[in-house]
Amino acid sequence: MSGTISSYVALGISCAIIGYHLGSGWSLLQYNRDAKRRLLEDSEDEEDDEDLTDKDRENMNKLRAGLMEDCKLVLLVRMDLKMDKGKIAAQCGHATLACYKTMMQTNPALLKSWERSGQAKVALKCPTEEDMLALEKKAKSLNLCARSILDAGRTQIAAGSRTVLGIGPGPTKLIDQVTGHLKLL
Repeated sequence: MSGTISSYVALGISCAIIGYHLGSGWSLLQYNRDAKRRLLEDSEDEEDDEDLTDKDRENMNKLRAGLMEDCKLVLLVRMDLKMDKGKIAAQCGHATLACYKTMMQTNPALLKSWERSGQAKVALKCPTEEDMLALEKKAKSLNLCARSILDAGRTQIAAGSRTVLGIGPGPTKLIDQVTGHLKLL
């Protein structure tokens, strides 16, 4: 009789442990789904989404990194605006998030390659808006993600000013074809 009771107790404890882990796993799964949905939803970020066409999205999806190829994201900061360090940091954060969201939708495999290779981010100086627009065009011609950030005009920069251009994540060699001549910030 005591052997049967201990068996029932052991079975009850086992069921409780299994139930706990299944419940925890379900909660994490649900949380991850919600987090991914929120990440992919449009936010009120200051990204310039007007020039991202279906063809751009399709072309970005074609880009692949080699098995051991390094990937990076570059952030081109307009120097003629004379932004302070805090403003530059905020605008670079917007550009990083804009590129991440775009790649999450268009090329998750390349995004994973970038994540596996250490998520390199490099800030570079871009002299003028004209230079920035030319580099954006060149990046898009190579099927790279290129996201411009337009300032909301709440602090020191005029509303609608193009402040930072994020290019990538993408294969380092390909991004260097676009930005290799620029100086580090």
